[in-house]
Amino acid sequence: MESVRKNRALYIDKEALSVLALCQEGLLAPVKGLMNAKEMQEVDRSGIYQGKTFPVPFLLSPSGQKNEQVLKNAHKGEVLELICDKKVYGKIVVDEVFPIDREHRFKKIMGGDLSSPKAHATYKRLGNYAVCGDYVVSEFEDVKEVKRKIKEAQEAIGAKHTAALMLSAKPLHRGHERIIRLTLDETDLLVLFLLKPYRTDIMDYSLRHKTLEYLVENYLPKSRVLIVPLEDTYLFAGGNEMILDAIVAQNLGCDKLVTGANHAGLSMYYDRNQMRSIFDTLKGIDIDIKIMSEFVYCNMCRTLVSTKTCPHGHHHHITYHSDSIFEFFRLGLLPPAVLVRKEISAIILSELFPNRFKNLERLYYDMMPSEGLLEERSDEEFYLKLMDLYQTSSLT
Repeated sequence: MESVRKNRALYIDKEALSVLALCQEGLLAPVKGLMNAKEMQEVDRSGIYQGKTFPVPFLLSPSGQKNEQVLKNAHKGEVLELICDKKVYGKIVVDEVFPIDREHRFKKIMGGDLSSPKAHATYKRLGNYAVCGDYVVSEFEDVKEVKRKIKEAQEAIGAKHTAALMLSAKPLHRGHERIIRLTLDETDLLVLFLLKPYRTDIMDYSLRHKTLEYLVENYLPKSRVLIVPLEDTYLFAGGNEMILDAIVAQNLGCDKLVTGANHAGLSMYYDRNQMRSIFDTLKGIDIDIKIMSEFVYCNMCRTLVSTKTCPHGHHHHITYHSDSIFEFFRLGLLPPAVLVRKEISAIILSELFPNRFKNLERLYYDMMPSEGLLEERSDEEFYLKLMDLYQTSSLT
């Protein structure tokens, strides 16, 4: 509904609403609400909240002159509506309003990553004042649905151990598949948290979900794999991402978090000849962390291998770097099947370039073997047939 008290309201975006909903549903515990000035200063200083690691103060500090004016004039006990896209999504009972150091908060949120597009967007959304107090947000049912689905999946198979894997699947490649399969060897249930961004993306969430769902349905024990969304908000940024991933996974009933060794958020370093990561600094987060080796395709081994077990040099390796692989799709090309399963490539290209071929029937007639029957053909099927031709080896 439309707000009838526009002068006594805070205007926030869906990213802020999503983060408030995560906290409201207990997914950021031990944090259960917005922090006051004293708590902010303590978390800034120590990175600890109630004896447990929490990397950045949990605050509501919306940008904009109108929001700043409302906060400056707000008094304790006042009820402010929370409005997004001209619709009331909740309310907050003001307990305290206090100024914040915008530059300092920006650096704390990003954890050192200050140059990415996500960093620029985050900086613009930060205000100069924060508000704390009891709040409620509604109509964010995704979070409750995720909790329900995980619990039901655990009960359905009697899972004693549940692992979590966060991925963007842009695109879903063979390296992802190997990590997923190895994880399934060591757990009862695997929850795939598919990152759901709030910015426009050429490969949107629905397409990435479609490819992941295809893999699960056709090539994995689907009763033991669950796909759920995870809102990819400003809070999950830079070096803080992995810590918050672990907190969310634990609060959703997972006892293991799996990630790849080449994840930028791990902050890998050597200490007394031992490899360590950001997880070695955590306090009070009781979840097993599994860091998988980097996987590559070796043209000497002629298969997918771990860099730890392959005896050949890196010059023999084809790496599974998502950005480079996605460049094939951006240009409308089929990547080699050693990088991406051909069925996945067909799904992606047919979605990114709909009705691409002006004379699809003629291409089928001239290039593809058939049984002589006239059938309606799709772009997706054409890509699959084309990949089969690429893999014909008698003339190469």
